[in-house]
Amino acid sequence: MPAPDLHDDRLDTELAEERRHLSESRAALRRMRGRAEALFATGDRVAGDSYTAEQLGRHMARRVKELADDPDTPLFFGRLDIEDTAYHVGRRHVTDDAGEPMVLDWRAPLSRSFYRASVRDPQGVATRRRFGFVKGELTSFEDEHLDRGEELGTSSRILTAEIERPRVGPMRDIVATIQPEQDELVRAELADSICVQGAPGTGKTAVGLHRAAFLLYLHRERLRRSGVLIVGPNTAFLSYISAVLPTLGEVEVQQSTLDELIARAPVRAADPAPAALVKHDVRMAEVLRRALWSRLAEPTEPIMVSDGSYRWRIDTGPLLRIVDEARREGLPYSVGRERVRARVVGLLQRQSEYRTGNSPSESWLRRMSKAAPVTGFLESCWPAVTPESLVAGVLTDPSIAGDVLTAEEQDMIRWTTPPRTVKSARWTAADLVLLDEAAGLLDRESSFGHVVVDEAQDLSPMQARAIARRSEHGSITLLGDLAQGTAPWATTDWRDILEHLGKPDASVVPLTVGFRVPEAVVALANRLLPALGVDVPEAVSLRRDGELAVVPVAEPADLDARTLAEVGAALAHEGSVAVIAADAAVERLRDHLTAAGIEHATPDDLEATARVMVVPATVVKGLEYDHVIVHEPADIVAAEPRGLNRLYVVLTRAVTRLAVVHARPLPGPLNIA
Repeated sequence: MPAPDLHDDRLDTELAEERRHLSESRAALRRMRGRAEALFATGDRVAGDSYTAEQLGRHMARRVKELADDPDTPLFFGRLDIEDTAYHVGRRHVTDDAGEPMVLDWRAPLSRSFYRASVRDPQGVATRRRFGFVKGELTSFEDEHLDRGEELGTSSRILTAEIERPRVGPMRDIVATIQPEQDELVRAELADSICVQGAPGTGKTAVGLHRAAFLLYLHRERLRRSGVLIVGPNTAFLSYISAVLPTLGEVEVQQSTLDELIARAPVRAADPAPAALVKHDVRMAEVLRRALWSRLAEPTEPIMVSDGSYRWRIDTGPLLRIVDEARREGLPYSVGRERVRARVVGLLQRQSEYRTGNSPSESWLRRMSKAAPVTGFLESCWPAVTPESLVAGVLTDPSIAGDVLTAEEQDMIRWTTPPRTVKSARWTAADLVLLDEAAGLLDRESSFGHVVVDEAQDLSPMQARAIARRSEHGSITLLGDLAQGTAPWATTDWRDILEHLGKPDASVVPLTVGFRVPEAVVALANRLLPALGVDVPEAVSLRRDGELAVVPVAEPADLDARTLAEVGAALAHEGSVAVIAADAAVERLRDHLTAAGIEHATPDDLEATARVMVVPATVVKGLEYDHVIVHEPADIVAAEPRGLNRLYVVLTRAVTRLAVVHARPLPGPLNIA
């Protein structure tokens, strides 16, 4: 049914009642926060001891943050009428002073019906109501009477307006617009790892973030202990999504790029492309494993240890058995080394107990573990290794790879001038992946309870292994689009990357229906798909309102001026504006904008509030803007080996209007008549 005519007296009364409920709910939320602040302020006096006071203080500080209210964000967005009871559904749970719910958290079991109920399966819902808001003020509502066979679906005016609402700044949550197929993924079980193959505009990033929020709601204590990690492709992307989870009341989720996650050393050099490709190949894991375990040696002589009163002897036979047993146990290298030390000390302890009849003291045991004969035996048979020394050894002499790498590949990664010391090594970005792999061979990595990885199609096998080590005992939500793979090692089959992540049985679920990118823009980008070498279904958009303009420029010298003219035209409309260009053109275009007096920024300017962004093509992945001006597509394609994939990404960043400005001929696939 259409949105109500608010001049109808009855509907005016209902709207007033809903506004009153919103006002009372905000007041109740303020009281909830006030009680939390009071308990935070007095926690040290009510706690029984300092440890309890500290724990209570942390809990209440977190609770205060979770109860923050943004007046520009609707506190609730829907209502369910079930058995003559109205339940308002919103971003967090709000109760009155008696503890009765005024707003149900969108993640609560009952709230599921807001997203899943239909005429075919009403789930007990008589009426579903959606609310329209402007800057947090309730302005309208729209009812679906499921018990009468009335269902709006995607023809809902309020739903459509929320999806299409122009945006400036960070990404917003989508709790008011989650579709049934998205909700199914959001509410997947914690134990389930899933891979979402999402075409542009299908909301895959939002699905991943909302799944993290849902799991924290359902398994809060467990995930607070083990943690939730969001891995994004770059800092611009993380800045863009940073507001989503706090808006939903989740403030303790770690967000990181992969480079930040594995940054064991500063990057001070760069690899040639062929060398980087070898270092990201999964075979390097085997090379490092061989290099590490080849350092073990068999004991060749007994050890004699004196404690000042007696001299103890351990023959080579028992020492050999200790080393062999620890090796067969498959422990991380450093754990195995300490296991060997402990078992040697255990043999000394048993000799002492047999001879003296007494158990030696803890200080005796510590002294024996550090005795020179014991440490000397360890260094000869199970020597201490650091990640840096292991990787440096391989890069200095890659011949340890044997037949795992070809002679040509070994030469590609070989240091032309080895550093004098490991500390002086000039590590590259690809070396950080090797250092992380080496660290994982030496010690166990802490495992998060759940990890969300976005733009995962660009993970190399070695990068995937780095994430696998951090999710060994948890689950993963993998998000991406094979068509948007731009890295030299980008995967063309999700099963390959899932294998490297240690989640080979994860479900791969496609999302093909787009709600953000207009149909005309999607149709243009889809022309590139046959040339991208991936098997993905074409995206389908429900948006019929967008605009597409292909703007040829006769004289190359006029290209920048025409681009600026398109920026001016876009600024006449509401919403964000992005000029996306090959990286080499960014500074030149920024100079033009400055000269024209147009305030602008880049995604790296995290505090910027300008409507106009100038975005290098290489960092635009995952971002979206209302109006996009693409500057010279041929230059974007020519800038990298997978340039057509990059152009596919660039073209699908627009959610209202796309203008493609070009002086050179458009890339072949776009010239289809």
